[in-house]
Amino acid sequence: MKVLSFGEILLRLASPGYTKLFQKDSLDATFCGGEANVAVSLANYKIDSEFLTVVPNNDVGRAALNSLRYFGVNVDKSMFKNGRMGLYYLEKGASQRPSKVIYDRAFSSISLSSPSDYDWDKLFEGVDWFHWTGINPALSDNMIQICEDACKKAKEKGITISCDLNYRKNLWSTEKAQEVMSRLVKYVDVCIANEEDADKVLGIKAPDNNVESGKLNKAGYEFVVSEICKRFNCKKVAVTLRESINASRNGWSGMIYDVSGKAEYSSHYDIDIVDRVGGGDSFTGALIYSLVSGKNDKDAIEFAVAASCLKHSIEGDYNRITVADVENLINNGGNGRVQR
Repeated sequence: MKVLSFGEILLRLASPGYTKLFQKDSLDATFCGGEANVAVSLANYKIDSEFLTVVPNNDVGRAALNSLRYFGVNVDKSMFKNGRMGLYYLEKGASQRPSKVIYDRAFSSISLSSPSDYDWDKLFEGVDWFHWTGINPALSDNMIQICEDACKKAKEKGITISCDLNYRKNLWSTEKAQEVMSRLVKYVDVCIANEEDADKVLGIKAPDNNVESGKLNKAGYEFVVSEICKRFNCKKVAVTLRESINASRNGWSGMIYDVSGKAEYSSHYDIDIVDRVGGGDSFTGALIYSLVSGKNDKDAIEFAVAASCLKHSIEGDYNRITVADVENLINNGGNGRVQR
């Protein structure tokens, strides 16, 4: 099975450790991006993983693609175009101080690309699964059309389409997100969301649920996912369930819902967080791996949640774990004992 992920790769500039931005005279530079993170996870699980993006034709753009090649992601379909490298600044939170993200991605190469740059017939050659996120159409009006073209062609070719709703309030308004995504999600087979995405992106809210409280309402989430399937004809919806005790400690679990009406819940993990950015993407990558590998929904959600639990212990956006690492957590528990 070949999975093509499509989106923007970014340069991440993070304050060292848990310091405030520019508290020190240096920033840690790594590459990242919601869709790129998924591509890396899939490659780590030995899936044939391709990544499509657009980067500037300079040392930074080439280094970004090389960061994916390191993990075995095929980037041969990516393009070099005018524009700049998108980036974001990260200040990791601790205890009651939340993490902070500052985007600097206007006029990036991918946001300036045009629909005519993409030959989807050629780009989808050999592809079985297409993954994108709600970040893509938030980048520019051109990207809205590009995403719609891609989804139409993928649907025409019988390619499975997955989308992580990934609402980003710093990129677009709730009103525009709902207008655009309500049109695009109708093409999606497997939809991934978190506590607030369905509300902000699709206008579907769990009754009596408050994402700020850190408490979960299972009945409310089952209502939300069933509504997504009903309104947009999705075959499956997966939801990450995060209980935010503070920036350093979260409860973590997940649920997957099938259009037949059956919901499966994962085990629950108490996480002491090293780096939570990319946690949702690691869930998505592990879920896609599980589904393309033929796992049933219960085993798929267990694998996805365990994989993303481990990601919270790893610096950087990329999840650097293997199938064996995830299976060890599932089978032996998370006591952190040295493996010899």
